[in-house]
This record gives sequence, C-alpha cells and structure tokens, in this order.
Amino acid sequence: MTHEVVAALAEAHRRDWARVLAATLALARDLDLAEECTQEAYTQALQSWPVSGIPDRPGAWLTTTARNRVRDALRRQELWRRSLPLLVTDASVPGPEDALDDDRLRLVFTCCHPALSRDAQVALTLRLVCGLSTAEVARAFLVPEATMAARITRAKKKISAARIPYRVPSPDQLAERVGVVLEVVHLVFTTGHTAPVGAQLVRRDLVDSALDLGRMLHLLMPNDAEVSALLALMLLIDARADTRLSGTGRLLVLSEQDRTRWDRQLIEEGAALLTDALRRRPPTRYAVQAAIAAVHAEAPTWQDTDWTQIIGLYDVLYRLWPSPVVELNRAVALGLRDGPQAGLDALAALSDEPALAAYAYLSAARADFRRQLHQWPQAVEAYEEALLLSDNDAERGFLTERLAEARSNLRW
Repeated sequence: MTHEVVAALAEAHRRDWARVLAATLALARDLDLAEECTQEAYTQALQSWPVSGIPDRPGAWLTTTARNRVRDALRRQELWRRSLPLLVTDASVPGPEDALDDDRLRLVFTCCHPALSRDAQVALTLRLVCGLSTAEVARAFLVPEATMAARITRAKKKISAARIPYRVPSPDQLAERVGVVLEVVHLVFTTGHTAPVGAQLVRRDLVDSALDLGRMLHLLMPNDAEVSALLALMLLIDARADTRLSGTGRLLVLSEQDRTRWDRQLIEEGAALLTDALRRRPPTRYAVQAAIAAVHAEAPTWQDTDWTQIIGLYDVLYRLWPSPVVELNRAVALGLRDGPQAGLDALAALSDEPALAAYAYLSAARADFRRQLHQWPQAVEAYEEALLLSDNDAERGFLTERLAEARSNLRW
C-alpha cells in the first residue's frame, strides 16, 4: 500500500466521512446498516486504490461503493419493506438542486433531535457526523469504551423506535431546534481546538467539521443572531490556530504568540458576524464569548489587552450562562489585570467547586500565579496536580517544562 493511498484515504475520511454516511443513510434508512456499509467502502478503498489508482473524486467513489453495499444488503436480507419505518423521510427534504441540500445538515439535526439526551446527541454527532471511533468518543466523555458503545447503540435504537425524521426541520421548528445543534457544534469545535487526549494539540478534522456545520447553519438561518454569534466565535478563535505551537512543537500560550501571523481575514469575518448578531438582538452566550475573543484579536500586543473590558464581559457571560468555568476564566483575567495575588484570591473561591475538581486548567492557573510570585513549593505542587489531570501531550509538555523551572528554583 503506497503512502499516497493512505494519505488520500485519510483526507477522504476527514473531509467526506459525514457526506458518505449521510448519503448512504438516505438509502439504507437504518443507521447501523449505513454505518457498516460506509466503513466497508473505506476498507474496499484500501484494497482497490493501490491497484486502480486514487479516483479523481474520492468522496463520490466512496459514496457509490457504500450505497452499492446497501443495495446488496437490502436485496440479500429482503429488508426493503421492513426498513421503511426505521428512518422517516418525506417530501420536505430538499432536492439536489436546492442550495441548502446538505446530507450532513440533515444528519446533524437527526443526531441532535430533542427526543435524545444531551450526552446521546453529542456522542452521535461525534461518531456519525465527525467520524470519530467509539473509543475516541469515549475518551472525549472520559468514560469506558464499552459504556460509550452501549450509549451510542441505545441512541440509534431510539431514533428508529421514535421514528425520528431524517430531515432539516421546517422553518417554524428551526428556532426551537437550533439551540441544541449549536451546543453540539460548539462542543465539537472545543473538542477539536484542544484535543482532550493524544499527541495532537488540535484535532483539525473536528475543527473543520464544526466550522463547516456553522457555515451551513448560517446559510440556512442567515438572520439568526445566535447562529451568527457562534460562527463568529469559532472564526475568531481559529484565527490563532497557526501560532499555538512553536516550530519545535512547543505549546505557546497567548502571551507568547506572534500576532502578526493571526489570520486577519478570519478575524474580520468573525467581527462582522458578531456586529451583525449584536445588532439583531441583546447579547447572548455565544455573542459574549465572541466579544471576548474579539478583544484579544484586536489587541496589537499582549500588553495592550483590555483586561477590564474582558472582566466586564465575563460578568455578563456569567449572568447569561452561570458556569464554574466562566468563573475560572474571570479569575484568571482578574489576576492578569490586578496581579497574581488577586488571581489566587479569586481562584481560592473555586477550590471546592465539584465541577472543577478534575479540571487541569484550575491547577495550571494556580501554578502560574504561584510561579509569578516565586512561591516555588506551592507552584511545584500545583504543576504536578495539573500534570496528573492533563492527557494532551502538548499541554503536558508545557506543564512539564514549567514544573522543571519551578523545581530548579527550589534549590536556590
């Protein structure tokens, strides 16, 4: 098997998995059968492409192969009649000529149906729309693989039993349904932006999937302020993607990044979407988060960051979306404005928060403020704790470097 074939298939999985699965699902009308045939198509490509060559349109080749597998299975098992009730479609599904026709969008609304629990919605989206393995989804949820496999199986069975329709909701249903979808898209983006586990800091496939879904939702609902705000947030954060690692792969925190390399085009697009969202309605969760990202993007240097404005925005965000993580981020911003002791005092109030008990960023923030105050024994302890709670190799490398610095100062 050539390197070119492996690379082409990996790219086809990243770019086309959801499209292939969704197009196959439209024919199979059974999630398990569609998923099985899609996987078989990728396996067949490993065997065929080294002989026949990489097709000009790998996604089309994979879709045709997967759908042919479905037809064979339906004929062999005589499932044509029995499969019809399993997944509901109707005439409201747009045709191929419709600009909004995107099988992935139908698939994500199916995965995010309100009849499913939130955990099931996110798990199905990561598994079916983003193409993560069950093991990868399990790691994202910090649960055993067997637990996640059972959860995904139950969710797929519920889709069939409840006759959840495979379609984009009608216009009168979109407003009530889109909020759940936005939460799932946001989680996919954050999971990709900093991978919970593994050697990669970023899961670019997840980031791109979230951005694609965000753009599709914006195309579908161009006047929805919350859709615009989420897309703005993702663009403003992703504009910094190329500066988060050094040439040697070392993690660079925001204060170390070369801002001249930030993607100004994405920043301008995100800022315009945010302005439009704020003009349409009062600030919402994603709009305030995007505004915080915009303050960072607009500061020419780290020293020019307007921490007072950021703290004020976190105050607004907490009223809209009370969360210990919001409190943690505000405490960090307070320490960056008023000094490390102020930051430690603010973090102390969160030390008994159950939701942050296993959250590495709390320990890392405490460690950094201790480092700035030259409180080396406490810094060592906090860095060691953060290392125990972190499973991303890039973040662990950064924490290990800081821990070594703190330990070396213990000897002075």
